[in-house]
Amino acid sequence: MTAHPPAEFPRIVVHAPALDGSRRVTEGDVTLGLASHLDDVVEILRMADLDRIEVEESDLIEWQGGGPDDWPGLTENPESP
Repeated sequence: MTAHPPAEFPRIVVHAPALDGSRRVTEGDVTLGLASHLDDVVEILRMADLDRIEVEESDLIEWQGGGPDDWPGLTENPESP
Protein backbone atom coordinates (compact mmCIF):
# COMPACT_ATOMS: atom_id res chain seq x y z
CA MET A 1 0.00 0.00 0.00
CA THR A 2 1.44 3.36 -1.05
CA ALA A 3 1.04 6.33 1.27
CA HIS A 4 -0.23 9.51 -0.29
CA PRO A 5 2.01 12.54 0.12
CA PRO A 6 0.59 15.26 2.36
CA ALA A 7 -1.44 17.88 0.55
CA GLU A 8 0.49 21.06 -0.22
CA PHE A 9 -2.61 23.15 0.48
CA PRO A 10 -5.74 22.50 2.53
CA ARG A 11 -9.07 21.75 0.88
CA ILE A 12 -11.16 24.91 0.64
CA VAL A 13 -14.96 24.88 0.18
CA VAL A 14 -16.99 27.83 -1.07
CA HIS A 15 -20.48 26.85 0.02
CA ALA A 16 -23.75 27.34 -1.85
CA PRO A 17 -25.18 30.86 -1.69
CA ALA A 18 -27.30 31.80 1.32
CA LEU A 19 -30.59 33.66 0.89
CA ASP A 20 -28.71 36.98 0.78
CA GLY A 21 -26.31 35.69 -1.90
CA SER A 22 -23.31 35.43 0.42
CA ARG A 23 -21.19 32.29 0.43
CA ARG A 24 -19.36 30.79 3.41
CA VAL A 25 -15.71 29.87 2.84
CA THR A 26 -14.34 27.00 4.94
CA GLU A 27 -11.16 24.99 5.42
CA GLY A 28 -12.24 21.71 6.94
CA ASP A 29 -14.44 22.54 9.94
CA VAL A 30 -13.10 26.09 10.22
CA THR A 31 -15.03 29.00 8.71
CA LEU A 32 -12.53 31.39 7.12
CA GLY A 33 -15.07 34.04 6.21
CA LEU A 34 -18.20 35.10 4.39
CA ALA A 35 -17.92 36.19 0.76
CA SER A 36 -20.32 38.33 -1.26
CA HIS A 37 -18.15 38.42 -4.39
CA LEU A 38 -15.20 36.58 -5.91
CA ASP A 39 -12.88 39.34 -4.68
CA ASP A 40 -13.99 38.50 -1.13
CA VAL A 41 -12.89 34.88 -1.60
CA VAL A 42 -9.47 36.09 -2.77
CA GLU A 43 -9.17 38.37 0.28
CA ILE A 44 -10.33 35.65 2.71
CA LEU A 45 -7.68 33.29 1.34
CA ARG A 46 -5.04 36.04 1.50
CA MET A 47 -5.84 36.67 5.15
CA ALA A 48 -5.55 32.92 5.84
CA ASP A 49 -2.11 32.94 4.14
CA LEU A 50 -3.49 30.86 1.27
CA ASP A 51 -3.13 33.50 -1.43
CA ARG A 52 -1.00 31.25 -3.65
CA ILE A 53 -4.16 29.38 -4.62
CA GLU A 54 -5.52 30.38 -8.05
CA VAL A 55 -9.13 30.93 -6.95
CA GLU A 56 -10.94 30.51 -10.27
CA GLU A 57 -8.95 27.55 -11.57
CA SER A 58 -7.67 25.57 -8.57
CA ASP A 59 -8.66 21.97 -7.95
CA LEU A 60 -8.10 22.75 -4.27
CA ILE A 61 -11.31 24.77 -4.10
CA GLU A 62 -14.67 23.03 -4.15
CA TRP A 63 -17.43 25.34 -5.39
CA GLN A 64 -20.84 24.20 -4.14
CA GLY A 65 -24.05 25.56 -5.60
CA GLY A 66 -22.31 27.28 -8.50
CA GLY A 67 -18.85 28.30 -9.63
CA PRO A 68 -16.76 31.42 -9.17
CA ASP A 69 -19.08 33.43 -11.43
CA ASP A 70 -22.28 32.54 -9.55
CA TRP A 71 -23.22 35.22 -7.02
CA PRO A 72 -27.04 35.46 -6.82
CA GLY A 73 -28.30 38.94 -6.18
CA LEU A 74 -25.06 40.55 -7.34
CA THR A 75 -25.47 43.02 -10.17
CA GLU A 76 -22.58 44.60 -11.99
CA ASN A 77 -24.53 47.78 -12.86
CA PRO A 78 -27.21 48.43 -10.26
CA GLU A 79 -30.02 50.63 -11.49
CA SER A 80 -30.34 54.02 -9.87
CA PRO A 81 -33.72 54.91 -8.33
